[in-house]
Amino acid sequence: MGLWDQWWVWIVAGGLLALLELVIPTFILLGFALGALVVAGALWLGWLGGSVFVTLVVFAAASLVAWIALRRVIGVRRGQVKRWDTDIND
Repeated sequence: MGLWDQWWVWIVAGGLLALLELVIPTFILLGFALGALVVAGALWLGWLGGSVFVTLVVFAAASLVAWIALRRVIGVRRGQVKRWDTDIND
């Protein structure tokens, strides 16, 4: 049994990614943190384990779904992109 199969390792990884999200607010790391927490829950419940490949695929899929959900819920605000009509040198 390696570290990939330990649920507490995924909890720690999710917590560290969530803390990094506070420093770098991009929603990407928060998606990875939520994916790690999903994997930790699945390992704790005994749904995963034994295969590193399956664990990483579940982590990737859960992270992608979490990121898409965050973008839909929090989303990109209208007017977030700044359009320049004049040149600063004029």
